[in-house]
Amino acid sequence: MSDVTLILQQIESGEAEAAERLMPLVYDELRRLAASKLAAERPDHTMQAT
Repeated sequence: MSDVTLILQQIESGEAEAAERLMPLVYDELRRLAASKLAAERPDHTMQAT
């Protein structure tokens, strides 16, 4: 079971602190995905990965 799955289960069971542990795990991956998608945009686009 991945860390993300475990934390999601903890959140579902009401463990408030679990949500604080989730964001650092997924944030870098989400930024990487956003940057990858934006790299395919035209050069003059104004969106950013943040």
